Amino acid sequence: MKKFLIIQTSFIGDVVLATALAEKLHARYPGTQIDFLLRKGNEGLLRDHPFIHKVWVWNKKERKIPNLLRLCREIRKERYDAVINPHRFASSGLVCLLSGAKFKSGFDKNPLSVAYTHKYPHIIAESAAGPYLHETQRNQLLVQELTDKQAMHPALYPTPADYERVKAWKGKPYICIAPSSVWFTKQFPAEKWVSFITALPGNLTVYLLGAPSDVTLANQLIEASRRKNIENLCGQLDFLQSAALMKDAVMNYVNDSAPMHFCSAVQAPVTAVYCSTVPSFGFGPLGDDAHIVQLASPLYCRPCGLHGHKACPEGHFRCAMEITSQQLLATLPA
Repeated sequence: MKKFLIIQTSFIGDVVLATALAEKLHARYPGTQIDFLLRKGNEGLLRDHPFIHKVWVWNKKERKIPNLLRLCREIRKERYDAVINPHRFASSGLVCLLSGAKFKSGFDKNPLSVAYTHKYPHIIAESAAGPYLHETQRNQLLVQELTDKQAMHPALYPTPADYERVKAWKGKPYICIAPSSVWFTKQFPAEKWVSFITALPGNLTVYLLGAPSDVTLANQLIEASRRKNIENLCGQLDFLQSAALMKDAVMNYVNDSAPMHFCSAVQAPVTAVYCSTVPSFGFGPLGDDAHIVQLASPLYCRPCGLHGHKACPEGHFRCAMEITSQQLLATLPA
């Protein structure tokens, strides 16, 4: 095998988790070419990656289908030996179908999985109890014929410039909080974040991280908590710079969302707050200092879906409202 293509055109966290495949292929085939196809907006995750040779970018918001067909033609010219596709939708299946690669591996949920030479089930636990596979383990199935069955951890590679960018914020002990989520029911409520921030030890500086769209929420948390040593960094740092800051935090507090995976990818301490979703879906934090905070006892309506909802289907949002600040404080180092 000389040339590999990994496809993951879904969300930010999915791309981060798929980097575990690049880690595995590089470990097994050092020096070979590993390329990656992702959606426009996520390419910053792989900026200056030490062993990903080329990043293909699909613009899904403008001329979506023409752009995809153009990519298919260009990818076919590359003559990849193997295409590995953890993405489970038809668009990526089409890339596989037209790639010309002899080895095409993906999940059988993809509508075009008939194009694969190797396909595997993508099984998500339906219950919060019992054994389950992490997404990195599910993805590892796709390359087990090329490597082995042991999954590696995802990895991001902030550059020296990224670490220099955040150096000024590292002078004192600090924690990072990424308070937002695309889905309402995956987001710890603002008033709960405020209660937690208010209860934090006074010696810790608090940095609020997120996208430019999260600036307003972060300002609301600052105003409501009345904490002095807190700063809104939403929109000021890109993906790798955020990961560089999180790496040296005393603790990072996140939702079941992309910043959780940033922590996994740089071995940063993390506490993930799970509201409507559950860790047994297989997308939880990885690492030696990874913690999960959720309801202590089962709730009849939880989980209510894999991705979350724009509002609580039951109207009470108990899966979030009954989590206490003490649960979060308990994960701080002594």
